[in-house]
Amino acid sequence: MKFLLATIMIAQLASAFRAPATTSTRRFIQSQNKRAATFGVLNGESLTQQKYYHHGSLRQQPFLITRRHMSETVEEAAPAPAASTGYPFASIEPKWQAYWKENDTFKTPERRTTNEDGTVTKSKNKKKYVLDMFPYPSGAGLHVGHPEGYTASDVMSRYWRMTSHDVLHPIGWDSFGLPAEQFAIQTGTHPEVETKKNIANFKRQLQMLGFSYDWEKEVATTDVEYVKWTQWIFLQLYKKGLACQSEVSVNWCPALGTVLSNEEVINGLSERGDHPVTRLPLRQWVLKITEYADRLEQGLEGLDWPSGTMTAQEQWIGKSVGTEIDFNVDGLDDKKVTVFTTRADTLFGVTYVTLAPEHPLVSSVTTSDQKEEVDAYVTATSSRSDLDRTSSKEKTGVFTGGYAIHPLTNEKVPIWIGDYVLGSYGTGAVMAVPAHDERDYEFASKFGLEVKWVVEPTKKDGELSTEEAFTKAGVNVNSGEFDGMKTQKAKKAITAKLAEISSGGPKITYKLRDWVFSRQRYWGEPIPIYFPIDFPEGVEDSDVDPKVDGCEHTIRFDKPIPVDEADLPLTLPEMEDFSPGDDPAGCLARAKDWRYFQKDGKWFSRETNTMPQWAGSCWYYFRFLDPKNGESAFSPELDEDWMPVDLYVGGAEHAVLHLLYARFWHQVLYDLGYTKHPEPFQKLVHQGMILGSDGEKMSKSRGNVVNPDDVVEVHGADALRLYEMFMGPLEAVKPWQTSQVSGVVRFQNKLFNVVKEAAKNDASVEMDEETTKILHKTMKKVTEDIENMSFNTAISAMMVLTNHLTSLKDQVPREAAEKLTLMVSPFAPHLGEECWSLLGHDDTLAYHPWVEHDEALCVDNTVKMGVQVNGKTRGEIEIPKDADQEGAMGEAMKVQSVSNQLDGKDVKKIIYVPGRILNIVAK
Repeated sequence: MKFLLATIMIAQLASAFRAPATTSTRRFIQSQNKRAATFGVLNGESLTQQKYYHHGSLRQQPFLITRRHMSETVEEAAPAPAASTGYPFASIEPKWQAYWKENDTFKTPERRTTNEDGTVTKSKNKKKYVLDMFPYPSGAGLHVGHPEGYTASDVMSRYWRMTSHDVLHPIGWDSFGLPAEQFAIQTGTHPEVETKKNIANFKRQLQMLGFSYDWEKEVATTDVEYVKWTQWIFLQLYKKGLACQSEVSVNWCPALGTVLSNEEVINGLSERGDHPVTRLPLRQWVLKITEYADRLEQGLEGLDWPSGTMTAQEQWIGKSVGTEIDFNVDGLDDKKVTVFTTRADTLFGVTYVTLAPEHPLVSSVTTSDQKEEVDAYVTATSSRSDLDRTSSKEKTGVFTGGYAIHPLTNEKVPIWIGDYVLGSYGTGAVMAVPAHDERDYEFASKFGLEVKWVVEPTKKDGELSTEEAFTKAGVNVNSGEFDGMKTQKAKKAITAKLAEISSGGPKITYKLRDWVFSRQRYWGEPIPIYFPIDFPEGVEDSDVDPKVDGCEHTIRFDKPIPVDEADLPLTLPEMEDFSPGDDPAGCLARAKDWRYFQKDGKWFSRETNTMPQWAGSCWYYFRFLDPKNGESAFSPELDEDWMPVDLYVGGAEHAVLHLLYARFWHQVLYDLGYTKHPEPFQKLVHQGMILGSDGEKMSKSRGNVVNPDDVVEVHGADALRLYEMFMGPLEAVKPWQTSQVSGVVRFQNKLFNVVKEAAKNDASVEMDEETTKILHKTMKKVTEDIENMSFNTAISAMMVLTNHLTSLKDQVPREAAEKLTLMVSPFAPHLGEECWSLLGHDDTLAYHPWVEHDEALCVDNTVKMGVQVNGKTRGEIEIPKDADQEGAMGEAMKVQSVSNQLDGKDVKKIIYVPGRILNIVAK
């Protein structure tokens, strides 16, 4: 119990010290004082009576947690200079990093071996594929928030190696991207130069932190061989009919020369520079991810992912079961407006139909009287992004002058256009039921349109209010033959009726849209497609050159031709000007010597769009299996040996798109037989964001970025690793406080000194019973906490053990020191290796068997109990867990404060609950 309380208190205070002492922090301190008083763990001292330094508004009242069983004090003070520490990290950490590199310590083991007779022997060990989300190597390098996830995955990798698992723990670079291209545009430096420089810096920082990556597996999405296989996967998508061209309405900014996302357009202007943005149709490559919508939703079942991420995926996919309904257009026999609804029961309440301004029927249904107003409205909305349109609270629209025919009543209903309806979503049209839809009600109220009530509440839900839309389920009214039906029954009956008269029927739709895969930029993978070129009639290919200005020609985008797989990779051309320009075709359209080429006497034009940055990160976990394979993206044997990824660690900001896109590519490769595993990532963990000391996200503009190089220079890599794992639960958001690193530095120094003392001793120094129990409890807790990725409490437990061993002075048992060294090594690997060496071991501890505890030694034989007299606690006793009432009373009477309360009184009743309470009623 003492051990558990000490561990809990350290872990909770680590969490409390993450931020300045706000009101909530003060409440925490007060609650801990109260808790301490209840359990007697602070021996009568409150937190504020002790010296636990906390840099915040309470710093003039420093406080400290301690116990008689714990000499450790985690103090907050200014960073100490490196020379004053007891552990010489500055020489030890580079020493062990060099050792690991020289000895290929973390080389991935082979899971199968081919024998001389041709037979194959497979590894008997279980496997663990531990993967970090692909980092983008920015020019700024790492800040202290980045290593949190990398440290967590490294702790697990090191732990699993010590528990006899074969571990694959690779790293690489998601190195295509807009920042490098923007730098190239500004400086004239080729983006490849800046990218390689950034990768070198990132690699130096990761190696400095002692991560146990197999650097032989390193890949970058910009590597020519990697580009080759990314293009190869695109061709498989193309051959399967999942990659096609489409005219997509995009946000085009001529001034910036690029397509902008919806989030980058505000009130028709670019977020960067306030340049005008227009909506225009642009030829784009699209991946048909919607064909896998059901699979993507169903595949989530059985995955060990955070519930929030699972929900985000499901909501993005957005499966809806409903009804498709056709409204004929009055006066246009060959035209119809198709809508989708999940509330077919409200069909009799339709009083108008709304089309998106970009709907193809707008010009057909608009009357001459309304044409000028409709055209003006369409032009005005063309500059607004989808996000801007749907998020606006103001409802706008224009009547087209046309009418649709209700499929069941044959009534005419007016057709409007409104910018809250998107042409890219659903059918681009909605049936408006203002009585039973809030948005439709607001629109109808503004423009004075009719409201028909066709669903009323059931008796238990009360009366119908006509002051607002009634959107709940109920009972149909004013719905002809469907009157009296409850909502679910009415939905089915009306859907069946529509199918019967060929005006609709059941339909499943998804919010998920097909993936627009084109980018009009330079720094990305070229799309391996080319097109034939037509010249004017009578002109021969041999007589012309489309690279020459003024050469009349037509690129036949309607006849795409895939690059032969044998001709991959298709590499980018050398260019001096990487700016996109004002041509939506992108800057590659200016590289005419690259774009145009002849084959068999015919001229062709390459695709000038490039792939988005998502492409390379969709499949990198496969390439890590087999990064040097020149014959295939990865071998089937290695897929069988290592997939799926057992632990995937990365930020929650990738909870939707990256994971969705990667799963889509994976499922396609699964269908094509390239992998035996239907899902790529079995377990997913999101590390919480580490904020700046001001509680804000780290950024250069805020001036709150902390460079890990600076922390390592002062405290060492292990101290940074320990601190990041000790700050609080891995998934929690936490502010960085450099001054608090000194707490784990003291723990690190103390542990190092304990081991040095133990190294002087031989086997004659035996463990006493208390040490044995604390050691086994620590081994159990640390093991369980690592398995649960509860790293902060694992470190807390090791702090308690270290404090106890320190109290033994020169009588530290070697066995206890060795076990502690093994336990700390996944968190502080340099410290672990050095301590292991001090204890006389010549080999690395990276593969030494993990510690094992004896469950019997983790159980306390005695229990502490409060003793009450007439309901008030008067003392405490420690007795055997199985002590009877007589034994408990005997111990209670030895407590002076209890015997004083009973002096001169008769004991009337004894209430004894073994292990919990002893209450003596006396008068």
